[in-house]
Amino acid sequence: MYQLESADKYPKTALRLRVRQITYQGIGINAYEFVPEDGGELPEFTAGAHIDLYFRDGRVRQYSLCNDPQERRRYLIAVLREHNGRGGSIAIHERVHTQRLVAVGRPRNNFPLVETAPYYLLLAGGIGITPLKAMVHRLEKLGADYVLHYCAKSRAHAAFHEEFEPLVATGRVVMHYDGGHPANGLDIAALLRRYEPGWQLNYCGPQGFMAACARACTHWPAEAVHCEYFVGAPVVSAEEVPDVGSEALALGFQLKIASTGEVLTVPNDKSIAQVLGEHGIEIPMSCQSGLCGTCKVRYFSGEVDHRDYVLNAEARTQFLTTCVSRSHGALLVLDL
Repeated sequence: MYQLESADKYPKTALRLRVRQITYQGIGINAYEFVPEDGGELPEFTAGAHIDLYFRDGRVRQYSLCNDPQERRRYLIAVLREHNGRGGSIAIHERVHTQRLVAVGRPRNNFPLVETAPYYLLLAGGIGITPLKAMVHRLEKLGADYVLHYCAKSRAHAAFHEEFEPLVATGRVVMHYDGGHPANGLDIAALLRRYEPGWQLNYCGPQGFMAACARACTHWPAEAVHCEYFVGAPVVSAEEVPDVGSEALALGFQLKIASTGEVLTVPNDKSIAQVLGEHGIEIPMSCQSGLCGTCKVRYFSGEVDHRDYVLNAEARTQFLTTCVSRSHGALLVLDL
């Protein structure tokens, strides 16, 4: 059972915040407002940023900030109760109550908003509205030209729908309700067929929604497309490991620590981070799913099998995420 951090135990770098308000936002969705104990200002954040919520068993979960980035006295997140998830959302729904103190990481942004575009297309699927809501606040402040398409099962399943109503009236926000059948909802392929120079696309949502968006925007330039995943790729079982014709790769691959020359073996059932930890090399960890970039390290050589959702093409030429990255070859040399 998950237990959230309380006032007597939390990471030194974390913020100790009080839950001031919990509001019902839709079926299975609550919004949680965190404020500083002393009523002062919080560290600033930018649209698309998230915070870490620390649990007593050492696990960490990430939640996007969805309030106006100009606000400095509160953080607001929205959490969907996931019955088939990893347990964090259920713990929050069942254990977090007003007045409670929780440990929260300082905001980080792996999904930043480019603020100089002539036009923005935002696509949200379900609880994926959370980072995009913050972007809407920012784009409104900038007076930018944008449209948000918000896809949900029904109005009752759409978080913040009342707050969006004025923007729906102006055409800035378009709601799409599919009744639980995506084929009855937004035609993503048709929407993304058109691209004009300078346009920016930002999308977030469940895996099926993300896959549909990715398929539909392959003709958009890479620098115009930005997305954030809530869950990582499924774990590959031992039976699914490809036959690469190499005994070394069949058993895993090797890491070389550049500073010492030590060589470690990473079997197929362990991550790079796990193996490094077993040999006394502790890597900061957070999501453990390739979603946040906390555990990235520089590598000097090797053919990396990047399985993260956060590093861009340029970053991948220098860094790998130790929680999910693997190797296409027999050896990776790490800058450790």
